[in-house]
Amino acid sequence: MSIRLHVTTEGPTEEGFVNNVMLSHLLNYGIVTEFRGVLISRRGRHGCEMRGGFRNSRGCYDVVKDDIKSWLKADKASGSRFTTMFDLYALPKEFPGRTEANQIRDPYEKVAFLEKKLKDDIDDYRFIPYIQLHEFEALILSDPQKLDWKYLEHERQIANIIQMVANKGGNPELINDGYETCPSRRIISEIPEYEGSKATAGPLTAAKIGLPTLRQKCAHFDQRVSKLENCKLESLAR
Repeated sequence: MSIRLHVTTEGPTEEGFVNNVMLSHLLNYGIVTEFRGVLISRRGRHGCEMRGGFRNSRGCYDVVKDDIKSWLKADKASGSRFTTMFDLYALPKEFPGRTEANQIRDPYEKVAFLEKKLKDDIDDYRFIPYIQLHEFEALILSDPQKLDWKYLEHERQIANIIQMVANKGGNPELINDGYETCPSRRIISEIPEYEGSKATAGPLTAAKIGLPTLRQKCAHFDQRVSKLENCKLESLAR
């Protein structure tokens, strides 16, 4: 018997990652995965939805929260599970615990604190929150050499990215959330073309890197995958 896992993603890059990397892996554990972008607005008489990409506007988080809760109500099966794939970088200001989290210096403690606040706010045992340290592109920085499949004749630039990661201690999850120093802009500073193609190039590069390397280099991500792998067993134990 399989269980359903519903994933709310921040945007098309994360959707592509779930589709290209996570979906087939979790199927091996009896987990059928579906995903959709965060709801950012609903307009018009017929409720036309706009999805994908947090906005730091008033009420943005409330819209996201309501959307997650509506999915929980739509699938009330005790065996179903729900999760997120949001970046720590540029979380909405109204995100639960955001102000207090700014006082936490250790990134792993900070993201665990925010995930707990999100779980408490959604308030459903089936909900397994995940926030990426610090941005999706941290996964790519686990092996930047794999960017060469897409960005031909960028050997020097890719070598610069590899050296940057080494200079930061080799842990891509610790490459931070500054405007100019977040993972995506680290890549864009060397390969400007990435900015316009990351929704496709990002997930496919992560797929080429492969889950074993992603999990080895990104401890918080590894914990999340382990949690999802075990959610069927947890469901059956209830």
